[in-house]
Amino acid sequence: MKTSVIKFSVYGMLVGFTAFLAGLTFDITTNEIFGYATIVASLVFVFFGIRHFRDTKNNGKVSFKQGIILGLMISVVTAIGIAIADYIYTAFVNPDFFTEYAEKIKAENPTAEIQEFTSAQAAVFMFVIVFIIGLIISLISSLILQRR
Repeated sequence: MKTSVIKFSVYGMLVGFTAFLAGLTFDITTNEIFGYATIVASLVFVFFGIRHFRDTKNNGKVSFKQGIILGLMISVVTAIGIAIADYIYTAFVNPDFFTEYAEKIKAENPTAEIQEFTSAQAAVFMFVIVFIIGLIISLISSLILQRR
């Protein structure tokens, strides 16, 4: 199970980092949409990791519980990688990101109250978002791929 987690987590992080870098060329609105697509694309490897474990490491069998555990482990490692990339971006590459984003929101909705995040808070928030989406993908993948 360990090799499947490492292999597919690395794939997920590589897709996440590559798409994250590509997303830097977009404006804030497009980047937000692209960001969620990047999270889902990174977490597709949860499905492939569970399937790989079932077909090559576990004699064609995987229980729902095994699938969930494997999927969550891949999700956690991928979420950590994406959270680190988010932290690096907001702390060092574009430290004005939150100010720019708040200005965009205020321009669209002048009555909106904006609470700015720190880079650390944003990284934790990103981790939670990626983990929750990973949990959903793990549940669906485990249901689809389970074999006894």
